[in-house]
Amino acid sequence: MNRSVDSSTVLRDRGEPPAYEQYFRTDHLQKDLHARSFRGGAITLTGQGARFALNLVSTAILARLLRPQDFGLVAMVTSITSFVGLFKDLGLSNATVQRLSVTHAQISFLFWINVALSLATTAVVIALAPAIAWFYHEPRLLRVTLILSLSFVISGLTVQHQALLRRQMQFKSLAVRDVVAMLCGVTSGIILAWFGFGYWSLVAIPVATNIASCILLWTICHWRPGPFQRGIGAREMIKFGGNLTAFNLLNYFSRNFDNILIGRVLGAAPLGIYSKAYGLLMLPIAQINFPMAAVMLPGLSRLQKEPVEYARLFINAVRAISLLTLPIVVFCFFFAHDAVHVLLGRRWLPVAPIFQWLAPAALFGAISFVPGWLCQSLGRPQRQLHYALVSAPICVLGFLVGIKWGIAGVAASYSITFSCLFSWYVWYASKDSPVRFSEICIVFVSALLPALIAGVIAWWAHSLLIIQEAFPILPLTLGGLIFLLVYLAIAMLIPSNAALIRSCVTSARKTIGV
Repeated sequence: MNRSVDSSTVLRDRGEPPAYEQYFRTDHLQKDLHARSFRGGAITLTGQGARFALNLVSTAILARLLRPQDFGLVAMVTSITSFVGLFKDLGLSNATVQRLSVTHAQISFLFWINVALSLATTAVVIALAPAIAWFYHEPRLLRVTLILSLSFVISGLTVQHQALLRRQMQFKSLAVRDVVAMLCGVTSGIILAWFGFGYWSLVAIPVATNIASCILLWTICHWRPGPFQRGIGAREMIKFGGNLTAFNLLNYFSRNFDNILIGRVLGAAPLGIYSKAYGLLMLPIAQINFPMAAVMLPGLSRLQKEPVEYARLFINAVRAISLLTLPIVVFCFFFAHDAVHVLLGRRWLPVAPIFQWLAPAALFGAISFVPGWLCQSLGRPQRQLHYALVSAPICVLGFLVGIKWGIAGVAASYSITFSCLFSWYVWYASKDSPVRFSEICIVFVSALLPALIAGVIAWWAHSLLIIQEAFPILPLTLGGLIFLLVYLAIAMLIPSNAALIRSCVTSARKTIGV
């Protein structure tokens, strides 16, 4: 009897259609898992690079076609609707990825749970629409909220399909899907803004993106859900997702309470400035950290029972991402004025000081994935919940104190509270894990110090240019080149950094066949 027949027989015994075998087997991934993770990271970062470029271009265009009030209006709604939207997933996508083995019946069960949750979320958002308009004293928010609620129904249909592709480490398919969907979304927004639809162009972007994403994902992933069944062993997955969702809810509320507070107390225009500063500062990090989390969780989960290999993959991944993200944050801090001037235009210059006040939080945010990777890949999402229960009230209190000094006070309070709390979070997540807290600290410092030195030198060179106000793109470009060269020169003096950079270059050349 050949091997394929044996596999199909086993799958039929477990209630899994043979056509879907490829989405549930993971034994083939164990071979050369480190190389698979690297290739997945390279592909994902390439896709994110394309999305980052799209985001920058669309931000620059929309900032010139729209007013700060337009961005503020949409931010008022999304700060609340995105919080409610966390319920549509319930952490079940990561539960699918993290489990060592899953069945067709279990994934079908989770799919229908996600669909039900997305419908319930849509109903809640629709019911909240009048209250949101009343809360902000802005009647236009009623229709904005109703239209944005459509995104929840659409995205709920894609949760398990995306999780299965992540579980199988099919990152090329996911990267192509993300870029094409985003292109559809931003194109729709720019066209509407050009024809004078104002804030509706910003509303159209997530809706169009989700529609395109859903169509593409169902085309790429050929798995189709079976009927809803009980008693198929999904209780632990539901428990995992429940702990993760509780953490996400508390964490999201504490992270977005600043937007709600500013919108309520100071109005749409200050919120537009604050949200744009926060969005620009976190944009490069979001384009790297979130996608890499999707790449690393499958690989780390497969190594749960191999602590030495787990620690090696984890530390190398943290070092690689730190070497990418920390210098971005440091450079943005030193060159905030020129970056805002070039990307958004002169009228957005009040964003620059807020940009700088948020930079300390962004430094720790550059490695915000660390505790999440540890907790989720090792099946300990309850530790994330413990952190959220402590951090949420402290962050909210900090915002309430900081609002007395306007948006700068809110930004400063966020940097102070988050920086202090996050250090404890990393220690708690790494406790009794294959990775030591001291190793993570060493990796962080070895990437931060070269960036700070490069930032000081580049800023000194930048200050010598007297034409910066007339042509801000020139000092920004020259400063960036100086920063990059100095940073790489200093980073390569640290042996662990140099070894990783050489290894990445060698692996990249092999991957592309050069």
